[in-house]
Amino acid sequence: MTTILILLVEDEPNSVFFFEHAATKVGITNPLRVAKDGREALDYLEGVGEFADRRKHPLPGLVILDLKLPRVAGFEVLKQLRQQPETRALPVLMLTSSASDEDVARAYALGANGYLVKPSQLEELVKVVQGIKDFWLTLNRPPPPGGAS
Repeated sequence: MTTILILLVEDEPNSVFFFEHAATKVGITNPLRVAKDGREALDYLEGVGEFADRRKHPLPGLVILDLKLPRVAGFEVLKQLRQQPETRALPVLMLTSSASDEDVARAYALGANGYLVKPSQLEELVKVVQGIKDFWLTLNRPPPPGGAS
């Protein structure tokens, strides 16, 4: 069984810090890469520029994506991922501060696999991250590398 690499797409350093803290607290040992904006996330996922070496920058098995990102917004990142054969089936969870029904509906319409609202308390974030670990990193069987043929 291969260890699933997680790509966290988050521009707020505090949010990255608290996610990493919560992941450690619940025992997530999966490698975690962070993209600080939507353009960097797309470059990583497309394997371009500094991310061209797939041995050093393998495709993730799970993307955790914020909505409000600099350079390329989360919805656009999701839309572009779903248009590429290599990333079409990649599990993508939205983790954002927006609880708007409109944002939730749009995320699912664009192909998100889940939509989680960032809690304001660390204890609640730990519960969210525990849920991610339990389902997406333990129970769920991810698509094979390269997606379906």
